[in-house]
Amino acid sequence: MNDLEQARRTFRDELIESGLLVGLGGNGLYAQSADFALIVAGITRLVETTGADGGSSGLSPRRLRFPPVFPRQAFEKTDYLASFPHLTGAVSTFTGDNEEHARMLAGREAGQSWDSWLTPAETMLVPAACHPVYATLAGVLPPGGELIEVAGHCFRHEPAVDPARMQAFQMHEFVRVGSPVQAQDHRTEWIDRAEALLTSLGLDAEAVGANDPFFGRAGRLLASNQRRQNLKTELVVRLYGELDDGTAVASCNYHQDHFGTAFGITLTDGDVAHSACVGFGLERIALALLRTHGLDASAWPTSVRALLSL
Repeated sequence: MNDLEQARRTFRDELIESGLLVGLGGNGLYAQSADFALIVAGITRLVETTGADGGSSGLSPRRLRFPPVFPRQAFEKTDYLASFPHLTGAVSTFTGDNEEHARMLAGREAGQSWDSWLTPAETMLVPAACHPVYATLAGVLPPGGELIEVAGHCFRHEPAVDPARMQAFQMHEFVRVGSPVQAQDHRTEWIDRAEALLTSLGLDAEAVGANDPFFGRAGRLLASNQRRQNLKTELVVRLYGELDDGTAVASCNYHQDHFGTAFGITLTDGDVAHSACVGFGLERIALALLRTHGLDASAWPTSVRALLSL
């Protein structure tokens, strides 16, 4: 085990021993204590307040809250499966009759896998909080485009010892859909706003160019293009000192016309809409605070406790 892996394991064990998180028997799966949930709730309020003015867009954000699953048809349109098959989560269920159910249970009693008795449902686990929103925007946008505040639970199948790499987590986003200039301005503006929010909490956050974890050989080209075109900026905090390059706790992304084309979203002049989003990883910010200020939130700096209403 290298030093970084040991540091991640130690932090995870400290969180569990303190009662802030409860391990559920698999890497990256935890229950949150009341104290941890209060920190997350405080971060949520701060994010909401920070983005409530709509920034330079001149729009009041429209608030939407999504469930942790969304239609398979919408998932297909995002093309997430092509880029991130290793992170994807699908819902399957039993659709047979009593006789088939009895055979399934008999097979289970005999030690056989029961997965083959399940069939895909028409729902997928949400991988990013903004993904369900685009289907709701199909058609012509209002003049000036849309600004939507989105929050929800997300799933990515990447089990890890690092507590900051949860399989199930919450994201809070501000999504801008409109002209290329409007989308790019939204992304650029939020790099500074997100950094200021994190800094106000006493976090040493740094904005860095980044790319998504695209899959396979084709993914390496996509990642290179994403960096070259400066489409993704992450706000990272070093949870483990100099052992790695830092953990992304927020990201600002310009999607170009990817979702506009996929979901048939157009501007009033008929052009395809562009989109951008800023996303805050709520649990990751909470973990960064615990790592920075200590596991006892009652001993955190007064200014931080005030911002989070703790």
